[in-house]
Amino acid sequence: MREAGTVTVLNDIPRVAGEPSGARGRVAELQEIRARALAGPGGKATEAQHAKGKLTARERIGLLLDEGSFQEVEQLRRHRATGFGLEARRPHTDGVITGWGTVEGRTVFVYAHDFRIFGGALGEAHATKIHKIMDMAIAAGAPLVSLNDGAGARIQEGVSALAGYGGIFQRNTKASGVIPQISVMLGPCAGGAAYSPALTDFVFMVRETSQMFITGPDVVKAVTGEEITQNGLGGADVHAETSGVCHFAYDDEESCLAEVRYLLSMLPQNNREFPPRAPCTDPPARACEALLDLVPADGNRPYDMRAVIEEIVDDGEVLEVHERWARNIVCALARMDGQVVGIVANQPRVLAGVLDIEASEKAARFVQMCDAFSIPLLTLVDVPGFLPGVGQEHGGIIRHGAKLLYAYCNATVPRISLILRKAYGGAYIVMDSQSTGADLTYAWPTNEIAVMGAEGAAGVIFRRQIAAADDPEAMRARMVKEYKSELMHPYYAAERGLIDDVIDPADTREILIRSLAMLRTKHADLPSRKHGNPPQ
Repeated sequence: MREAGTVTVLNDIPRVAGEPSGARGRVAELQEIRARALAGPGGKATEAQHAKGKLTARERIGLLLDEGSFQEVEQLRRHRATGFGLEARRPHTDGVITGWGTVEGRTVFVYAHDFRIFGGALGEAHATKIHKIMDMAIAAGAPLVSLNDGAGARIQEGVSALAGYGGIFQRNTKASGVIPQISVMLGPCAGGAAYSPALTDFVFMVRETSQMFITGPDVVKAVTGEEITQNGLGGADVHAETSGVCHFAYDDEESCLAEVRYLLSMLPQNNREFPPRAPCTDPPARACEALLDLVPADGNRPYDMRAVIEEIVDDGEVLEVHERWARNIVCALARMDGQVVGIVANQPRVLAGVLDIEASEKAARFVQMCDAFSIPLLTLVDVPGFLPGVGQEHGGIIRHGAKLLYAYCNATVPRISLILRKAYGGAYIVMDSQSTGADLTYAWPTNEIAVMGAEGAAGVIFRRQIAAADDPEAMRARMVKEYKSELMHPYYAAERGLIDDVIDPADTREILIRSLAMLRTKHADLPSRKHGNPPQ
């Protein structure tokens, strides 16, 4: 006989010995089990995590969600695998914490890998927990945030672990365009595990502590002979600047998770809702006199498009997406009169704002995201064309540029474009022109809408006259001036109905806000089809 009231451990689960004294005894037993699950594998593992500059999974959830709002799901789940010593190691949670809570009072689902348990590696029970929380997020119509810090598939469980990834990928795809999905990389993510973040809407990374790659440095060295560090191969800066896999990169986990909260405040719960409106103290009719000085009338002089965006949006607050990748185009979320708007803008400070392969991909993905989640689109145009070059042509600029064209043509959200200066050739058409379905198109008096620049056009049209002239350069200058006066004056497109109005730059904010308010109830239907076949 065991004495009542003593505690023993059966199969790794602490139990109150003897018959518990009614409900109170059962509750005491539950509390002890729960305390053990909350504590995790122990102090040494936690210290090791902190020594790497990383927080624990529960600490991360605490920073992400509103205080006291987290409701955990399947906390007591344990794996049932055997072999390789697994049967003797059956910790609660199985290395992943799942549940829901709130961010600024709005429901958000979350799962977080616990690197202290099996290195956060995914096994069958681990995957099943993630599958369940993803299904719950889809059913409830609420955003899903994954806090990734895992070592990939749990090798001891073999193919069952790989099948678990397949279930995650399938649910990522099912949820795409239905609920916002955000991946936060807070540790290593290698092999097939890296594909889940790639399927989500936004990827956050932390410098020095997070990496993503399909094959690690050791494999790369064995196959190609190249030597490279983990951060050099797949660190935050690499993916933020070179590959474009990462949308946002931060120096520490605290600032990273704070920005995830800010992004969530600008997104709807699902594709059936509008983004939340925020109180606005910035007057909608505020004159933007500074724009007259920010943008030079000379189309060959660069300026910072971000300064233009900050001038017209509420309080100058902008969340730029992919800030350090494809910097010749700006994609950003901001508010105008409290309403969220997605902004796509050429950046004259980088490559004169031309469209190239990476800029087209970046903008196309952003346009599709905004369209999926009912975020109106504002396009600020100052584009001299597509970037010429053998590398661009061989790299597939035609199909990559077509991605942006397809995204705009397929979008049914309110679409407004504003031409600040240059709008040349096919790039003008691609940047949400009236002919591709923009609801409203405005232009400043400095606009130049044409097939190509005046110098190039005059060289083609008047090449014989220029070649036969006694002074070819003087004739060229004369022809350029004539071409500009005939076909590139600020009101040429307005006279032909290709833009809706030429506006005073100082009135830009007021006119855009009034236009967005009018279009808020816009309804547009696409043809009945299973799905389109966009260029890849």
